[in-house]
Amino acid sequence: MSVTPKQLTELLAKMFAARLPVLITGAPGVGKSDIVAQSAARAGAELLISHPAVSDPTDAKGLPWPKQGDTEATFLPFGELARACKATGPTVWLLDDLGQAPPAVQASYMQLLLARRVNGHVLPDCVTFVAATNRRTDRAGVSGILEPVKSRFASIVELEPTIDDWSAWAYGQAISPTLIAFLRYRSPLLCAFQASADLTNSPVPRTWSHLAKLEALALPPAIEAEAMAGAVGEGAANEYLAFRSMANSLVNLDGILLDPDRAPIPSKTNELYATVVGLAGRANAQNFPRIATYATRLAVEADKGEFAVLLIRDAQRRDPKVTYTDGFVRLMSGPIGSLVSGQN
Repeated sequence: MSVTPKQLTELLAKMFAARLPVLITGAPGVGKSDIVAQSAARAGAELLISHPAVSDPTDAKGLPWPKQGDTEATFLPFGELARACKATGPTVWLLDDLGQAPPAVQASYMQLLLARRVNGHVLPDCVTFVAATNRRTDRAGVSGILEPVKSRFASIVELEPTIDDWSAWAYGQAISPTLIAFLRYRSPLLCAFQASADLTNSPVPRTWSHLAKLEALALPPAIEAEAMAGAVGEGAANEYLAFRSMANSLVNLDGILLDPDRAPIPSKTNELYATVVGLAGRANAQNFPRIATYATRLAVEADKGEFAVLLIRDAQRRDPKVTYTDGFVRLMSGPIGSLVSGQN
Protein backbone atom coordinates (compact mmCIF):
# COMPACT_ATOMS: atom_id res chain seq x y z
CA MET A 1 0.00 0.00 0.00
CA SER A 2 1.46 3.36 -1.03
CA VAL A 3 0.34 6.68 0.43
CA THR A 4 1.04 10.33 -0.33
CA PRO A 5 2.39 12.64 2.39
CA LYS A 6 -1.11 14.08 2.89
CA GLN A 7 -2.62 10.62 3.19
CA LEU A 8 0.11 9.52 5.60
CA THR A 9 -0.59 12.55 7.78
CA GLU A 10 -4.27 11.62 7.91
CA LEU A 11 -3.47 7.98 8.61
CA LEU A 12 -1.06 8.81 11.44
CA ALA A 13 -3.65 11.03 13.12
CA LYS A 14 -6.05 8.07 13.24
CA MET A 15 -3.37 5.59 14.28
CA PHE A 16 -2.16 7.84 17.08
CA ALA A 17 -5.70 8.23 18.39
CA ALA A 18 -6.25 4.45 18.31
CA ARG A 19 -2.73 3.67 19.68
CA LEU A 20 -2.01 1.41 16.71
CA PRO A 21 1.59 0.89 15.55
CA VAL A 22 2.47 1.55 11.90
CA LEU A 23 5.57 0.85 9.80
CA ILE A 24 6.48 3.38 7.09
CA THR A 25 8.76 2.42 4.21
CA GLY A 26 10.19 4.48 1.38
CA ALA A 27 13.29 5.71 -0.38
CA PRO A 28 15.88 7.74 1.57
CA GLY A 29 15.00 11.39 1.93
CA VAL A 30 11.28 11.28 1.11
CA GLY A 31 10.23 12.74 4.48
CA LYS A 32 9.19 9.73 6.56
CA SER A 33 10.69 10.95 9.84
CA ASP A 34 9.68 14.57 9.26
CA ILE A 35 6.04 13.67 8.66
CA VAL A 36 5.97 11.58 11.84
CA ALA A 37 7.46 14.49 13.81
CA GLN A 38 4.99 16.98 12.33
CA SER A 39 2.06 14.63 12.95
CA ALA A 40 3.13 14.09 16.56
CA ALA A 41 3.36 17.84 17.11
CA ARG A 42 -0.06 18.33 15.52
CA ALA A 43 -1.49 15.70 17.86
CA GLY A 44 0.10 17.39 20.88
CA ALA A 45 2.20 14.30 21.54
CA GLU A 46 5.73 14.05 22.87
CA LEU A 47 8.10 12.49 20.33
CA LEU A 48 10.66 9.88 21.36
CA ILE A 49 13.17 8.85 18.70
CA SER A 50 15.26 5.69 18.85
CA HIS A 51 17.80 4.58 16.26
CA PRO A 52 17.86 0.78 16.40
CA ALA A 53 20.59 0.68 13.73
CA VAL A 54 23.07 1.96 16.33
CA SER A 55 21.40 0.47 19.40
CA ASP A 56 22.02 -2.51 21.65
CA PRO A 57 19.28 -4.99 22.65
CA THR A 58 19.47 -3.64 26.20
CA ASP A 59 18.09 -0.31 24.94
CA ALA A 60 14.69 -2.00 24.52
CA LYS A 61 14.93 -4.33 27.52
CA GLY A 62 16.78 -2.40 30.22
CA LEU A 63 20.01 -3.18 32.04
CA PRO A 64 20.25 -5.93 34.66
CA TRP A 65 20.55 -4.19 38.02
CA PRO A 66 21.05 -5.84 41.41
CA LYS A 67 18.54 -5.14 44.14
CA GLN A 68 20.08 -3.76 47.30
CA GLY A 69 20.64 -6.52 49.85
CA ASP A 70 19.28 -9.22 47.57
CA THR A 71 20.78 -11.87 45.35
CA GLU A 72 18.32 -11.14 42.54
CA ALA A 73 18.52 -8.52 39.80
CA THR A 74 15.92 -6.50 37.98
CA PHE A 75 16.03 -4.77 34.64
CA LEU A 76 16.51 -1.01 34.88
CA PRO A 77 14.99 1.01 31.99
CA PHE A 78 17.05 3.87 30.60
CA GLY A 79 16.90 6.30 27.68
CA GLU A 80 13.73 6.26 25.57
CA LEU A 81 12.44 3.12 27.33
CA ALA A 82 12.54 4.89 30.69
CA ARG A 83 10.82 7.97 29.25
CA ALA A 84 8.14 5.83 27.61
CA CYS A 85 7.45 3.90 30.82
CA LYS A 86 6.98 7.19 32.71
CA ALA A 87 4.84 8.88 30.05
CA THR A 88 1.60 10.40 31.28
CA GLY A 89 0.44 12.16 28.12
CA PRO A 90 0.23 11.31 24.40
CA THR A 91 3.62 9.98 23.31
CA VAL A 92 4.84 8.79 19.91
CA TRP A 93 7.87 6.49 19.96
CA LEU A 94 9.60 6.48 16.56
CA LEU A 95 11.92 3.60 15.73
CA ASP A 96 13.86 5.23 12.90
CA ASP A 97 15.74 3.18 10.29
CA LEU A 98 14.49 -0.05 11.87
CA GLY A 99 15.42 -2.09 8.79
CA GLN A 100 19.12 -1.30 9.27
CA ALA A 101 19.15 -2.77 12.77
CA PRO A 102 20.73 -6.20 13.44
CA PRO A 103 18.22 -9.03 13.99
CA ALA A 104 18.99 -9.16 17.73
CA VAL A 105 18.05 -5.48 18.12
CA GLN A 106 14.90 -5.89 16.02
CA ALA A 107 13.90 -8.89 18.14
CA SER A 108 14.39 -6.90 21.34
CA TYR A 109 11.45 -4.67 20.37
CA MET A 110 9.02 -7.53 19.63
CA GLN A 111 7.63 -7.81 23.14
CA LEU A 112 7.21 -4.05 23.46
CA LEU A 113 5.41 -3.81 20.12
CA LEU A 114 2.93 -6.60 20.82
CA ALA A 115 2.51 -7.02 24.57
CA ARG A 116 3.59 -3.43 25.44
CA ARG A 117 5.63 -4.75 28.34
CA VAL A 118 9.14 -6.02 28.90
CA ASN A 119 10.94 -7.45 31.94
CA GLY A 120 8.24 -6.36 34.37
CA HIS A 121 7.83 -2.86 32.93
CA VAL A 122 4.50 -1.96 31.31
CA LEU A 123 4.06 0.83 28.77
CA PRO A 124 1.17 3.20 29.53
CA ASP A 125 -1.69 3.31 27.04
CA CYS A 126 -0.68 6.81 25.92
CA VAL A 127 2.39 5.51 24.02
CA THR A 128 2.12 4.74 20.28
CA PHE A 129 4.84 3.10 18.17
CA VAL A 130 5.83 4.19 14.68
CA ALA A 131 8.74 2.74 12.72
CA ALA A 132 10.41 3.93 9.54
CA THR A 133 12.74 2.12 7.18
CA ASN A 134 14.22 2.31 3.72
CA ARG A 135 13.69 -0.54 1.29
CA ARG A 136 16.14 -3.32 0.52
CA THR A 137 16.47 -2.03 -3.06
CA ASP A 138 17.69 1.38 -1.81
CA ARG A 139 21.17 0.05 -0.90
CA ALA A 140 20.79 1.74 2.47
CA GLY A 141 22.05 -1.19 4.53
CA VAL A 142 18.59 -2.72 4.94
CA SER A 143 18.80 -6.50 5.05
CA GLY A 144 15.13 -6.90 5.92
CA ILE A 145 12.85 -6.89 8.95
CA LEU A 146 12.08 -10.05 10.89
CA GLU A 147 8.67 -11.50 10.06
CA PRO A 148 7.52 -11.53 13.71
CA VAL A 149 8.47 -7.85 13.93
CA LYS A 150 6.60 -6.92 10.75
CA SER A 151 3.44 -8.69 11.87
CA ARG A 152 3.35 -6.66 15.06
CA PHE A 153 2.54 -3.49 13.13
CA ALA A 154 -1.12 -2.85 12.41
CA SER A 155 -0.20 -1.66 8.91
CA ILE A 156 2.81 -1.27 6.63
CA VAL A 157 2.63 1.60 4.14
CA GLU A 158 5.06 3.00 1.57
CA LEU A 159 5.44 6.77 1.34
CA GLU A 160 5.55 8.24 -2.15
CA PRO A 161 6.01 12.02 -2.33
CA THR A 162 3.82 14.14 -4.63
CA ILE A 163 4.52 17.57 -6.05
CA ASP A 164 1.26 19.02 -4.66
CA ASP A 165 2.02 17.92 -1.10
CA TRP A 166 5.65 19.02 -1.39
CA SER A 167 4.59 22.44 -2.73
CA ALA A 168 2.17 22.94 0.15
CA TRP A 169 5.03 22.18 2.56
CA ALA A 170 7.50 24.36 0.64
CA TYR A 171 5.28 27.46 0.77
CA GLY A 172 5.18 27.10 4.55
CA GLN A 173 8.98 26.91 4.67
CA ALA A 174 9.51 30.10 2.63
CA ILE A 175 11.31 28.14 -0.10
CA SER A 176 11.97 30.10 -3.29
CA PRO A 177 8.90 30.16 -5.58
CA THR A 178 11.33 29.67 -8.48
CA LEU A 179 12.40 26.31 -7.04
CA ILE A 180 8.76 25.34 -6.48
CA ALA A 181 7.97 26.34 -10.07
CA PHE A 182 10.89 24.31 -11.40
CA LEU A 183 9.83 21.17 -9.57
CA ARG A 184 6.26 21.63 -10.75
CA TYR A 185 7.62 21.91 -14.29
CA ARG A 186 9.98 18.92 -13.81
CA SER A 187 7.99 16.98 -11.23
CA PRO A 188 9.80 13.64 -11.89
CA LEU A 189 12.90 15.26 -10.39
CA LEU A 190 11.18 15.73 -7.03
CA CYS A 191 12.05 12.14 -6.18
CA ALA A 192 14.48 10.59 -8.64
CA PHE A 193 16.43 8.46 -6.19
CA GLN A 194 19.14 6.30 -7.72
CA ALA A 195 21.21 4.09 -5.43
CA SER A 196 24.88 4.53 -6.24
CA ALA A 197 28.26 3.57 -4.86
CA ASP A 198 29.59 6.97 -5.93
CA LEU A 199 29.75 9.91 -3.56
CA THR A 200 26.87 11.74 -5.19
CA ASN A 201 23.37 12.67 -4.05
CA SER A 202 20.10 12.00 -5.81
CA PRO A 203 17.31 14.56 -6.17
CA VAL A 204 14.78 13.73 -3.42
CA PRO A 205 12.70 16.00 -1.15
CA ARG A 206 15.42 16.05 1.53
CA THR A 207 18.19 17.06 -0.88
CA TRP A 208 16.01 19.70 -2.57
CA SER A 209 15.52 21.27 0.86
CA HIS A 210 19.32 21.28 1.19
CA LEU A 211 19.57 23.05 -2.17
CA ALA A 212 17.05 25.66 -0.99
CA LYS A 213 19.23 26.39 2.03
CA LEU A 214 22.31 26.69 -0.18
CA GLU A 215 20.44 29.08 -2.47
CA ALA A 216 19.59 31.30 0.50
CA LEU A 217 23.33 31.75 1.19
CA ALA A 218 23.74 33.82 -2.01
CA LEU A 219 27.03 32.11 -2.85
CA PRO A 220 29.21 33.26 -5.78
CA PRO A 221 27.85 31.65 -8.99
CA ALA A 222 30.69 29.17 -9.52
CA ILE A 223 30.64 28.01 -5.91
CA GLU A 224 26.83 27.88 -5.85
CA ALA A 225 26.73 25.65 -8.93
CA GLU A 226 29.17 23.18 -7.41
CA ALA A 227 27.40 23.22 -4.03
CA MET A 228 24.01 22.62 -5.66
CA ALA A 229 25.43 19.77 -7.72
CA GLY A 230 26.66 18.26 -4.47
CA ALA A 231 23.15 18.56 -3.05
CA VAL A 232 20.98 17.03 -5.79
CA GLY A 233 23.41 15.79 -8.43
CA GLU A 234 24.96 17.66 -11.34
CA GLY A 235 22.20 17.07 -13.87
CA ALA A 236 19.32 18.22 -11.64
CA ALA A 237 21.31 21.21 -10.36
CA ASN A 238 22.19 22.39 -13.89
CA GLU A 239 18.56 22.07 -14.98
CA TYR A 240 17.42 24.17 -12.05
CA LEU A 241 20.06 26.86 -12.62
CA ALA A 242 19.03 27.14 -16.27
CA PHE A 243 15.37 27.40 -15.26
CA ARG A 244 16.17 30.06 -12.66
CA SER A 245 18.13 32.10 -15.19
CA MET A 246 15.17 31.98 -17.58
CA ALA A 247 12.72 32.97 -14.85
CA ASN A 248 14.84 35.89 -13.69
CA SER A 249 15.32 37.27 -17.19
CA LEU A 250 11.94 36.66 -18.85
CA VAL A 251 9.27 36.62 -16.14
CA ASN A 252 8.13 40.08 -14.98
CA LEU A 253 5.91 39.46 -11.96
CA ASP A 254 5.89 43.13 -10.96
CA GLY A 255 4.54 44.05 -14.38
CA ILE A 256 1.74 41.52 -14.07
CA LEU A 257 0.72 42.79 -10.64
CA LEU A 258 0.79 46.40 -11.87
CA ASP A 259 -1.29 45.77 -14.99
CA PRO A 260 -2.91 42.31 -14.95
CA ASP A 261 -5.33 43.28 -17.76
CA ARG A 262 -2.58 43.86 -20.34
CA ALA A 263 0.46 41.96 -19.06
CA PRO A 264 1.65 39.36 -21.59
CA ILE A 265 0.85 35.69 -21.11
CA PRO A 266 3.81 33.36 -21.81
CA SER A 267 3.43 30.70 -24.46
CA LYS A 268 6.23 28.35 -23.33
CA THR A 269 5.47 25.79 -20.63
CA ASN A 270 8.52 26.54 -18.49
CA GLU A 271 7.73 30.28 -18.55
CA LEU A 272 4.11 29.57 -17.60
CA TYR A 273 5.20 27.54 -14.57
CA ALA A 274 7.63 30.25 -13.50
CA THR A 275 4.94 32.91 -13.90
CA VAL A 276 2.00 31.27 -12.12
CA VAL A 277 4.02 29.84 -9.23
CA GLY A 278 5.90 33.12 -8.86
CA LEU A 279 2.60 35.00 -8.65
CA ALA A 280 1.23 32.44 -6.16
CA GLY A 281 4.33 32.98 -4.05
CA ARG A 282 3.46 36.68 -3.77
CA ALA A 283 -0.27 36.22 -3.23
CA ASN A 284 -1.98 37.92 -0.31
CA ALA A 285 -5.42 39.31 0.46
CA GLN A 286 -4.47 42.76 -0.85
CA ASN A 287 -3.15 41.83 -4.30
CA PHE A 288 -5.35 38.81 -4.96
CA PRO A 289 -7.92 40.74 -7.07
CA ARG A 290 -5.12 41.48 -9.57
CA ILE A 291 -3.97 37.87 -9.50
CA ALA A 292 -7.57 36.76 -10.06
CA THR A 293 -7.79 39.02 -13.13
CA TYR A 294 -4.66 37.45 -14.60
CA ALA A 295 -5.90 33.95 -13.75
CA THR A 296 -9.13 34.64 -15.62
CA ARG A 297 -7.17 35.76 -18.67
CA LEU A 298 -5.08 32.58 -18.48
CA ALA A 299 -8.23 30.46 -18.62
CA VAL A 300 -10.32 32.49 -21.09
CA GLU A 301 -7.91 34.30 -23.44
CA ALA A 302 -5.02 31.84 -23.52
CA ASP A 303 -6.94 28.59 -22.99
CA LYS A 304 -4.53 27.70 -20.18
CA GLY A 305 -7.13 26.65 -17.66
CA GLU A 306 -4.81 24.15 -15.94
CA PHE A 307 -2.34 26.94 -15.18
CA ALA A 308 -5.13 29.18 -13.91
CA VAL A 309 -6.18 26.43 -11.51
CA LEU A 310 -2.55 25.91 -10.44
CA LEU A 311 -2.21 29.64 -9.76
CA ILE A 312 -5.33 29.74 -7.59
CA ARG A 313 -4.55 26.56 -5.66
CA ASP A 314 -0.95 27.55 -4.96
CA ALA A 315 -2.08 31.03 -3.92
CA GLN A 316 -4.37 29.36 -1.38
CA ARG A 317 -1.46 27.22 -0.14
CA ARG A 318 0.73 30.31 0.13
CA ASP A 319 -1.88 32.37 2.01
CA PRO A 320 -5.22 30.72 2.94
CA LYS A 321 -6.66 34.19 3.66
CA VAL A 322 -7.12 34.82 -0.07
CA THR A 323 -10.03 32.35 0.06
CA TYR A 324 -12.06 34.90 2.05
CA THR A 325 -11.57 37.85 -0.33
CA ASP A 326 -14.23 39.23 -2.66
CA GLY A 327 -11.86 38.59 -5.56
CA PHE A 328 -11.78 34.88 -4.78
CA VAL A 329 -15.57 34.66 -4.50
CA ARG A 330 -16.00 36.41 -7.88
CA LEU A 331 -13.34 34.20 -9.43
CA MET A 332 -14.98 30.98 -8.26
CA SER A 333 -18.34 32.10 -9.66
CA GLY A 334 -16.78 32.42 -13.11
CA PRO A 335 -15.23 29.95 -15.55
CA ILE A 336 -12.34 29.10 -13.26
CA GLY A 337 -14.73 27.93 -10.54
CA SER A 338 -15.97 25.09 -12.73
CA LEU A 339 -12.40 24.15 -13.62
CA VAL A 340 -11.39 23.96 -9.97
CA SER A 341 -14.48 21.94 -9.10
CA GLY A 342 -13.83 19.60 -11.99
CA GLN A 343 -10.33 18.77 -10.71
CA ASN A 344 -11.33 18.16 -7.08
